[in-house]
Amino acid sequence: MKPQLPPVAPEVVADAVEGLTARLRKKLDAAIESYTALPVGAEGVTRSVRCGEDAEVTLTPGPSGVLTDAEQAVCGCLLAPRCLHRAAILSVCPVGETVADADADADAERGDPAADEEPPTGEGPPITEALPPPTRSQVTAATGLRAAAAAVLTAGVPAAGAVPQAELLRAAHAARLAGLHRAEAAALRVVRGLRAARAREDGHRLADLVAALRELLLTTHRLAAADPDPALVGTARRAYRPGGALKVLGVCREPVISATGYGGVVTHLVGEDGHWFSVADVKPGGPARARAAATATVALGSGALDHAGLARGGLLISGATASPEGRLGSGRGVRATPLTGLPWSSGPLAALFGRPLRETVGDLLAESQDTPPTLIGCDLVVVGAVGDGLLARERGPDSSQEGPLIRLLPAHSHPDLAHAANFAQLAARPGIRVRVIGRLDLDRAATLRPLAVGPVPETEATLRLPENWLGRADLGYDRLRGAHFPPPDALPPVAGLDGFPADPLADSPLWRMRRLVELAVAGGRRAVAEPARDGDGQGSAAALRRGGFGTMADLATALTAEADRRTRDAFGRLSDADSDHYALVWLSAAVHLAGAERALVRATW
Repeated sequence: MKPQLPPVAPEVVADAVEGLTARLRKKLDAAIESYTALPVGAEGVTRSVRCGEDAEVTLTPGPSGVLTDAEQAVCGCLLAPRCLHRAAILSVCPVGETVADADADADAERGDPAADEEPPTGEGPPITEALPPPTRSQVTAATGLRAAAAAVLTAGVPAAGAVPQAELLRAAHAARLAGLHRAEAAALRVVRGLRAARAREDGHRLADLVAALRELLLTTHRLAAADPDPALVGTARRAYRPGGALKVLGVCREPVISATGYGGVVTHLVGEDGHWFSVADVKPGGPARARAAATATVALGSGALDHAGLARGGLLISGATASPEGRLGSGRGVRATPLTGLPWSSGPLAALFGRPLRETVGDLLAESQDTPPTLIGCDLVVVGAVGDGLLARERGPDSSQEGPLIRLLPAHSHPDLAHAANFAQLAARPGIRVRVIGRLDLDRAATLRPLAVGPVPETEATLRLPENWLGRADLGYDRLRGAHFPPPDALPPVAGLDGFPADPLADSPLWRMRRLVELAVAGGRRAVAEPARDGDGQGSAAALRRGGFGTMADLATALTAEADRRTRDAFGRLSDADSDHYALVWLSAAVHLAGAERALVRATW
């Protein structure tokens, strides 16, 4: 397997690109494309790439595994360090996260339990606390970051090469220095999305890049307007609070493979009162790290328990610390004793499956506008396969009680994980009943992403797992075999898919607005202006209006008109387009579209 390049701090990439001459900047994108396929040498933590006969770039990350200093990237050519080889290789490296050393030292001096924890990788929503409104320096940093994001939106993916990305990284670094951690994390997600789109990576989704850019523009626009909402600022480190004595029981393991080159595992646990907790082991390493972490020692307590044992066991913790979203800390004062685990049908774990799915989902969606952080449990009967997923129906204790059809999609599609193979095994056995722990997917109609499955009590048409699995199989790690399933004659027949409900997102005229919003990111401002010139924009607006989306139609018309608007100076010459105003119009359309789609998805539950 080809060794992975280490993550690099945003400011290191930005400095390398800014140090190039104008002539070399024009060659940077082509160099990145050619250097991506070059072999990577490995010697300990050091990575080396030979870019030519007299040019070899050597990367030596620090203890954190991230290149945080310009001197950690060295090229042997005569133009170094202001050379094309070094800038191109750094632009190929994953964009990493950094935490200020001063913050870590201050936490250690105060005896903060979080000081011993790994810094967050920037994935997922930031964790916030009550903070004052943005200062003048933060407003200035947000304005600069918004301008860089607007320039990327105006250019589109084809023109958003290494130089615009470096400008966005420089603005993200300025935002971090100003304490705008949420905006910085959003900017880094945009850069990663741009790189994945330009490299045509298999896991890239244009919808993810659109969502990241929408989040970045919305956050920076509100900060630049001095919005006092403290959640817009974010925090650099998780805030762990004392939790006293705590008893938790393992539920399942979830593999983590991030776009930043990080990999690992998160083990989900439940307390006696039904609250969710988790223990994470995520570090640089990618897919290989995610596989190895499945049986790595848990950094909590005596160190006598690994993640596989914790997922089927439990812990009695004294001096516990936890973040607001349930992440357990492993500070110096934390002590933990392993406990014997329980099957899903016993104790507080049984309560996870005690309510109808519709009620559980309704409560979660009513509590949060974002993806709920907690997992949900339900009993399902597999109906069949659709694409790379499954169709299933909720089935109550009485076999005559049937719920609506829902979609089950793999939580991860990486081939090194077991999700796809396990889904294929389940799809081949329609009628089997399974107990599922999963996470809602609020971007799709009535969709769950299962993390683990187990047998349903008091039925023969269910899984038959080994005794040491304690009645559960982690879909990312444990592989289901033929012996884990009942014989075919034990599976009852299931109804066909004639009653499968239509997807409201696919059937509504919203696809026209979605296509326009995504076209703006994929093709840039010029691509959006074309519908206004050939009259297609008015047709799309009319279709939206006929479907009852009058505001959406007005926004579509405004977006295409603004994309085609050019002003002239006093001498009649075309002036530069106003990218900030164009970005604001696009943001209005994107936010309204996201709200409408989310409402339709919620209606399917």
